Amino acid sequence: MDTLLLEAKNAGGNENEKKPASRPRPKPPKKPKRIVYFEVEILDLKTKEKLLLLDKVEPTATVLDIKALFHKSYPKFYPARQSLRLDPTKCLRDEDVLQNLPVGTTASFYFSDLGSQVTWGTVFLTECVGPLVIYLMFYIHLPFIYAPKYDFTSSKHWVVHLACMCHSFHYIKRILETLFIHRISHGTMPLRNIFKNCGYYWCFAAWMAYYINHPLYTPPYYGEQQVKSALYIFLFCQLGNFSIHVALRNLKPPGSKVKKVPYPTKNPFTWIFVLVSCPNYTYELGSWVGFTVMTQCVPVACFTIVGFVRMTILARGKHRGYLKDFREYPTLRTSIIPLIL
Repeated sequence: MDTLLLEAKNAGGNENEKKPASRPRPKPPKKPKRIVYFEVEILDLKTKEKLLLLDKVEPTATVLDIKALFHKSYPKFYPARQSLRLDPTKCLRDEDVLQNLPVGTTASFYFSDLGSQVTWGTVFLTECVGPLVIYLMFYIHLPFIYAPKYDFTSSKHWVVHLACMCHSFHYIKRILETLFIHRISHGTMPLRNIFKNCGYYWCFAAWMAYYINHPLYTPPYYGEQQVKSALYIFLFCQLGNFSIHVALRNLKPPGSKVKKVPYPTKNPFTWIFVLVSCPNYTYELGSWVGFTVMTQCVPVACFTIVGFVRMTILARGKHRGYLKDFREYPTLRTSIIPLIL
């Protein structure tokens, strides 16, 4: 009897004991998302001939990645020399991502050869060093430039020496800015442009220097008053131009290609950003206007007019780019001349 009672107690005790908690079952691993690869064909822009077919291109590949793949098949055409387009009119940027382009899983790109490339820094240095050296050659009256009796002679007019200092200061400033200030988003440019740009700057420098340093050169009509006023304009605009270049440098970190809208800073020379999209060209134009008034020389006036046309074309292009890329771009701004152009 006691045995039966003891067994019943033991059975009841076992029922009251807590059952061990069951462990949660591990979740099955997620299946990796299926990557939809692209097929890219590259056609010649002129002949429409198929040059290359790239299979299984990742959707996150950039245009630069596609250029690198094209370079493996065509070693002659390194990425900087290539231009890839979705249509014959618009060139794609290197940072454009394949899956963000208006194409399906099969994309057709048009290829064109930009020709041999050279770095922008090389172009800037070459086109700036040339005028500096050429002008000084005329200033010191090297032989075979003027009559032999004027070889290595100095002018009797102080404005000639001042003009040489201003001209040299301008190009030395540009050289230093190229080395230490400018951050150029496009690394290279066609080699043929170096001959075009150097021809423009070097020939104008020789033309200006020949007349300003000529033994028969006559000083400005209004004399010292005209020269000093023009000098103040020149120096003011040179300082303004430098300030704009520094502001543009500080606008984005090194290596970044992200476009940003420039705005005025604490530097008063940058306040012109309120009215102008490209004040660096505005100050550049002002410098040469001052130099023209200082020297009262026709070749300098011609160089200023031609430079104004060239800078206006560049400024209007950049202004249109700002309007296209930024919806809330300040509407009060013009390209180069406040409220006018």
